[in-house]
Amino acid sequence: MATRLLTVATGGFESARHLAVPTDGNRRGQLHGHGFRASVAVELPEAWAPFPGGEVAALQARMQQVLEPLNGTLLNRVIDQPTDTNIARWIGNRLALPGIHRLAVQSTADQGVELERDERARIWRRYPFEAAHQLPNVPLGHKCGRMHGHGFQAIVHAHSSPGSRSRDIDYDLLDEVWHPLHNTLDHTCLNDVEGLSNPTSELIASWLWERLKPTLPELSSVDVFETASSGANFNGRDYRIWKDFTLDSAVQLQRAPAGSRERALHGQTFRLRLQLCAPIDTVMGWTVDFGDVKTRFEPVFSRLDHQPLHALAELRDADTASIAEWIYRTTKVQLPQLAGVELFETRGCGSIIGESRTIPGLPAEDRVCSPVVPIAGNISTRL
Repeated sequence: MATRLLTVATGGFESARHLAVPTDGNRRGQLHGHGFRASVAVELPEAWAPFPGGEVAALQARMQQVLEPLNGTLLNRVIDQPTDTNIARWIGNRLALPGIHRLAVQSTADQGVELERDERARIWRRYPFEAAHQLPNVPLGHKCGRMHGHGFQAIVHAHSSPGSRSRDIDYDLLDEVWHPLHNTLDHTCLNDVEGLSNPTSELIASWLWERLKPTLPELSSVDVFETASSGANFNGRDYRIWKDFTLDSAVQLQRAPAGSRERALHGQTFRLRLQLCAPIDTVMGWTVDFGDVKTRFEPVFSRLDHQPLHALAELRDADTASIAEWIYRTTKVQLPQLAGVELFETRGCGSIIGESRTIPGLPAEDRVCSPVVPIAGNISTRL
C-alpha cells in the first residue's frame, strides 16, 4: 500500500469578530474575540525547505507570516463574514502551497472547521459526557471487565453545506442534534443503554453514527475519546482507533547547516499517535485492544524514549519525518493494522505518514485538554 508523508504546522492568533446571524438572542452577532489556532497538513515538494529535515520549521514560519495580519485585529476588516470556514479559506489562499491535504481553523477548544482536498468544509464540535461501563466479553482478569467509568468525549464531524435543508450546517445545529443523545448517555451506565450492551469505543462511535445520521445526513464521522490518549473513529464504513504516547528524547539534526540551532544537541518531548484501521471483532467489539497496541509497540518505544535519536543507525536523521517513517516501517511488522503515524515535536507541528486511502486528518490534540501519558510496561489492558 502506497504511503503519503505530510508536514504539519500550526500557528495562533488573537482576534475579534462579529458574524451575520439571526438576532434572536444569538451572541455570535455581537462583537467578541477568540484565541484562534490554524493548522495545515501538506505534502511538500522535494527541496522545499532550506535543508532536509527543516520542513516543519520552514512551514511553521510560513504559517506565522500568513497569520500575522489577523493577529490583534477585527477580522471583519480583513475577511468578509469571518466564519471559521471563511478564515480557513483566506489562510489557504495566502499559503498558496500545492499539495495541501487538510487546512483547519479552531476557534475554541470545542469547535473548528477543516477544509479537505476537494475544498469541502467539514465542521466539528466536541461533546463531553460522564458515564460508567464494563466490557462483558473480555478475558477473565482483564480490568475493563470490571465496572468503571470515563469522562468520554465525542466529536461530531459534518460537511457544512446543507443537503435537502435550507439552513447551513453550523455549531448550533450540531448542538440541537446532539442534545437528545447527551441526555441518554450522560451520567448513565452505558451497558444499560439500548444497543450498547458491549460499549467499546468503536461500538459507541457506530451507535452514535446510527442515531445522528438520520437527522444529520451531512454527518461525515464520529470520534469517541475514551481517555485523553485513546479513542475510536467511525465514518459509516470503516473503524479507526488511535493510541497516543510521549517520547522524551535527545535529537540533533545532522543535515542542518553547521553552527545552526538545529545542528546543536537538544531535546524534545514528542507527541506520538498510532492510527490503526481494521475490521471490527464481532465478539470483542473492538478492532484492536488498546493494551495490545501498547504491548506490541513497546520494543519500538523503548528504542526511542530517553534515547539520543540521532545515534539510532536506522534513522536517516532525527527530524520528525525521518522518525515517523522509521516508526511506521518498524511497527507495521508487529501491528499490521497500523494505518498511520503522527509525530509532533511541538504543539501541532510535525509529520504524518500513512496509507494514502486512510491517512489521518489533522491532529485532534487541541480537542482534548488532558495530557497524554507515556507507555508503561506490558500490561494487557484496554486503557
